[in-house]
Amino acid sequence: MTGYGKGVAAKDGLQVTVELKSVNHRFLDVAFKLPRSLQFAEAVLREEISRRFSRGHIDVFLSVEDSRERSGAVLDVKLAEEYLKIGATLKGMGFENDLGVAALIRIPDIIKSPEPDAGDEELVAAIREAAAAAAAALAEMRLSEGERLKKDISGKVDDMEEMVRGIKARAPEATREYREKLTERIREALGEATMDEGRILTEAAIYADRVAVDEEITRLFSHMANYREIISGSTPMGKKLDFLTQEVNREANTIGSKCNDITITKIVLELKNVIETVREQVQNIE
Repeated sequence: MTGYGKGVAAKDGLQVTVELKSVNHRFLDVAFKLPRSLQFAEAVLREEISRRFSRGHIDVFLSVEDSRERSGAVLDVKLAEEYLKIGATLKGMGFENDLGVAALIRIPDIIKSPEPDAGDEELVAAIREAAAAAAAALAEMRLSEGERLKKDISGKVDDMEEMVRGIKARAPEATREYREKLTERIREALGEATMDEGRILTEAAIYADRVAVDEEITRLFSHMANYREIISGSTPMGKKLDFLTQEVNREANTIGSKCNDITITKIVLELKNVIETVREQVQNIE
């Protein structure tokens, strides 16, 4: 499901912001958009996201503003030596070498504070808090979309059930017509040969039963009831609906292949169009 969630945690000179952007995906796929210095936080972020979601492609963004008083500033000796060598080279070329301590310490990145890591418990706690808040905000937005999708799918289930009723109403007549055509073809094939009329009718009935779709219709009605039961629940339902939609599609294909009846064929084609719409929608439900 699509959605956006933002969480902020601020404490003691720390401000951590986590943003989550979600798009439709059949499974849970988390992509981290973190600076190198914050990649240690992936495990914490993934844990909070997995606690809430089982589907969707989620992009994760993390920013940290850290104004805490911290000791342990480190001089990048190698970088300082490189600048001093450059100063000496320029002096040899006739330029004045005024690269003193005051100038050196103003060079970007020559003095660095220790990079954050998983051992910074205060920072990790703030990241977890912000991630949980972002996940909750995203879940709320996705819940709203999910309710809309559930309502729409429920309407599609009504449409599918009506189509199955149409197939059920037509099926006995279609089977009877097929049996009559088959009986006539058997008589034509026999020509002058003799065969008991009862035997002809029996053989025709046996073959006609092979195109009967009573069992498929019964299963489809059962699947419609299962749809409603799943949709009315409060637990994650996306994967259940996905599986059920595959079963409905399988039954529709079976009916389409068994029935050589123009009316039923038209209904099956309409049914499969609705099934495809439902299949796309259930991919977006948690």
